[in-house]
Amino acid sequence: MSLYQRVSMNLFKRLTLACLIAVFWLAQGRAEVFTLTLPKPSDRKVLIVSIDGLRPDVALRAEMPTLRALMKDGVFTFWAQSTAVSVTLPSHVSMLTGVTPARHEIAWNKDLPFSKPVYPKYPTVFEYAKAAGYTTALSAGKSKFAHLLKPKTVDWFYLPEKINTKVKDAQVAVEAIKLIEQHRPDVMFVHFPDGDTLGHSKGWGSAEQLQAMQQTDAALSRVLAAWRQAGLADQGLLLLTADHGGQGKGHGADDLRSRTIPWIAVGPGLKKDYDLANAAAEDWVHIEDTCATALDWLKLKVPRAMDGHSQLPWLVGKKLKQVWVETDADTADALMPTSPEYEIR
Repeated sequence: MSLYQRVSMNLFKRLTLACLIAVFWLAQGRAEVFTLTLPKPSDRKVLIVSIDGLRPDVALRAEMPTLRALMKDGVFTFWAQSTAVSVTLPSHVSMLTGVTPARHEIAWNKDLPFSKPVYPKYPTVFEYAKAAGYTTALSAGKSKFAHLLKPKTVDWFYLPEKINTKVKDAQVAVEAIKLIEQHRPDVMFVHFPDGDTLGHSKGWGSAEQLQAMQQTDAALSRVLAAWRQAGLADQGLLLLTADHGGQGKGHGADDLRSRTIPWIAVGPGLKKDYDLANAAAEDWVHIEDTCATALDWLKLKVPRAMDGHSQLPWLVGKKLKQVWVETDADTADALMPTSPEYEIR
C-alpha cells in the first residue's frame, strides 16, 4: 500500500470517527463544531538563525557576547563547511533543504524576472515540518529569500517587499519578534544580512564589519529573548550558522575563507561548552547538516537521499532511539524527488 493510500485511509478512519461523535452529540440535542487536525510528532521547536557572511575569525574578533554565551551553553564548531559556491541564496537553500546546489537547482544569487515563481527542486525544512503538522515562519533581510516561500509551506513570513532589496538587521529582529509573539511558530528561520553588506563594502574582517556584527549580535539577543519569553526554548533547538565567510570584498569560488563557517547548537539535553572539533575526525559539519539535524530534533525521518546528516548524536553524546509516528518514516522519503542519476535507496 502506498504512502498516500495509507494517509488517505487514516484520514477516512478519523473522519468516520468524527462523524459518529457528531451524530451522537446531535442526537443529544447539542451541536458541536469539530476540528480535525493531524497530531504533531512532538512539542519540540526549532529556531535556525543565519548571520550572513559570518566568517569564524570575524565572530571571534567582534564583540558578540550573545554568540559567545551560546557557545558556552551548547555545542559549536568554527570549522563547519558551506557549499562550494559559497554565495547567499544557493547556500541558504542548501542549509534549509539538506542537499547541495547541484541538486536543489537554485544556482543564482539575486531576484530574477521569472514568468512564474521558482522553488527548490527538493523540499525545505518548512515543507517537511508542515507535512508533519508543525507551524512554520521566516523573517529574512533579503528579498531573494522569496524562493523559499513555496505555497502552503511557510505559515507566516517577513521579507522586503521590493525585489533585489534588503533591510537592516534591526528590522529583521523587529519582524521576527512580532512573528514569535503573535504566532509562536514551531519551526522558524531568521536571517541577518548586515555583516555581509559591510563585508562587500568595507572588506571581510574590517573594523566596519566587526561593528556591524556587534549590532547583529544585539539584534540576535532581542530575538532570543522573545523566543525564550514565549516558552519556545523549553523544548527548542537553536541552530546558529552562516551561509559563507569571505575574503577581501567578496566570497565564493570554493575558497576556504568563504566556505568555513560557524555552527552552534543549543537546546535541552545537549552538551554544553563542547567543541565539535573534538568529535570524530571524519565527521565534519556541513551546511546541509542543519536541515537534517532540525528534522531529527523534531522526530522526523531524515530522508535517505539527503546530503546532510543529523549531528544530534554528537550534540547529546550518545546514540538516540527515536520513536517515529506511523507514517513519518515514509513521508520524508516520499517528499524527496527521484531522478535516474540519484534514486532513493
